[in-house]
Amino acid sequence: MGAAAEPGLESGVIVEDDIREPSLYRVILHNDDYTTMDFVVSILTGVFRKTSQEAVEIMMAVHKEGQGVCGVYPRELAEFRVEKTARLAREAGYPLLCTMEEE
Repeated sequence: MGAAAEPGLESGVIVEDDIREPSLYRVILHNDDYTTMDFVVSILTGVFRKTSQEAVEIMMAVHKEGQGVCGVYPRELAEFRVEKTARLAREAGYPLLCTMEEE
């Protein structure tokens, strides 16, 4: 005998309610006493594709408020940008911290 289907589930049919948008993550740069403002702007323009003006605004938020949001991305893209930022900072000798948190 075949197994009974669970109540409320239709075999082989995708119900619109089952489809969810992927979770989004905020990528955040954190202030420190060593990373230069110029380096932060270069990360924002190179890694996060911000315009010069956007990069300066985010850098100033990092400097004045202790952190700044670089963007909101799907998980894999957020992870990629966090890892790339960490690698570039390490290669340049800076302790720049970049994190991500779920929206």
